[in-house]
Amino acid sequence: MSAPARVRRAAIAVAPVVFVLLWSTGFVGAKYGLPYAEPFTFLALRLALAGVLLAALAVALRAAWPAGRTSAGRAGVAGLLLHAGYLGGVFFAIDSGLPASVAAVTVSLQPVLTAALAARLLGERLWAVQWLGLVLGVGGVALVLAPGLAGAAGEQGTVPPVGVVSCLVALLCGTAGTLWQKKHGDHIPLLSGTAVQYAAAALALVAVAGLTESMAIQWTADFVLALVWLVLPLSLGAVLLLLLLLRRGSASGVSSLLYLVPPATAVEAYLLFGEELLPLSLFGVVVTTVGVALVLRPPGRRTAVG
Repeated sequence: MSAPARVRRAAIAVAPVVFVLLWSTGFVGAKYGLPYAEPFTFLALRLALAGVLLAALAVALRAAWPAGRTSAGRAGVAGLLLHAGYLGGVFFAIDSGLPASVAAVTVSLQPVLTAALAARLLGERLWAVQWLGLVLGVGGVALVLAPGLAGAAGEQGTVPPVGVVSCLVALLCGTAGTLWQKKHGDHIPLLSGTAVQYAAAALALVAVAGLTESMAIQWTADFVLALVWLVLPLSLGAVLLLLLLLRRGSASGVSSLLYLVPPATAVEAYLLFGEELLPLSLFGVVVTTVGVALVLRPPGRRTAVG
């Protein structure tokens, strides 16, 4: 095997790990940015900046653009679902007072929902051991977040209904967006197609923000740093990796990587901010990792289910 081939193979192997690490830091941007801007305004600005940067990069590299209105429209629909719907729902839920741990458990159902629908809509088939992995993933996430869930319940007593509804909307949009992207996104250029996604999502969020928010922004150092982090490593790095992984793997397999985000976030919070990481949470990290490994392992000779 040639050196370039080995480098490419290694890059493909580490891409899921890099994606999880980048995606899991999204809570940092939300934590530091939301106090200074309302959720839809914040997201609209983030996605507009990311779209402009990607469009400029596509022009500089002379990359292809979506061919015709059909391809551009499909990219726009993916953007509305994956970015405006999913991210907007999560940001609004947290801003409305829903504990981040509750939101994480809710959206962690996405891999199971994606797998169930992918079997019907995309013809994907999961083996029995992979379904076991999906179940272990849900259980592991619950174990990781159990201390936080108990603390949130003890401190707040009840969760805001509007936050729960918003989180469920995010779950449905994220699932639909993943399936749509897997079905229609393979033939859309990655850089320019993602720029179109961001443009469509930003326009929708600006419209919603104009109707529901003041759109005021406090340009503090914390807000600027949070915005830069969310635009560059998250909207450019992590999202491009997500779309690339969807091109190479199944929708259900790629979605299962989202199970690793809450455990990674818990570990990062422990290392960076000194937040408590209890033995139960550590056990949940192990269970979640085993679950994802079962989903992603080669099928071998087993019986397909679904």
